[in-house]
Amino acid sequence: MSKELLLSEFLVESNKAGYAGGDSKKWTKEKDGSTTIVFESGPWKSHDNFFGGEPYGGRIIVTKEGKPYWIMIYYGWVKEGIDPKEIYPILQEALKEMPDEHPFRGPEEFKKDNYTYKNKWEGDVERYSGEEEIVKGSDLVYKANYMGGLVDQRK
Repeated sequence: MSKELLLSEFLVESNKAGYAGGDSKKWTKEKDGSTTIVFESGPWKSHDNFFGGEPYGGRIIVTKEGKPYWIMIYYGWVKEGIDPKEIYPILQEALKEMPDEHPFRGPEEFKKDNYTYKNKWEGDVERYSGEEEIVKGSDLVYKANYMGGLVDQRK
């Protein structure tokens, strides 16, 4: 089993247990106003730290055996005038559908009621960038950009 496959499996598992899971009781509010979500499984640990509100930004660091291994940086927003409480449950449901082979946020497309989540990316788990959006009917109501990849892995 390749190290990228093991990482991908962990990313899917940690995503479902983290923000996408929606269990805010497991989240820690930091002194600087940010929120942290930590998930551990075997030698892997995910540390998701974000600021916001609207708009929001953050980063996920994955370590293996205590050493930095992978990163994602993200920034997004809900359109002004739209209630974020209407949008974020849709986002969380989409993120639960993260594809095993491309563990970057949600699937290419996810539909619920009058909402459509779309995710476009380039690259693979080693180096990637992407953009996600949610439209209601034909109106853009949410957008985010993300990028990342392996860190400190060259020998």
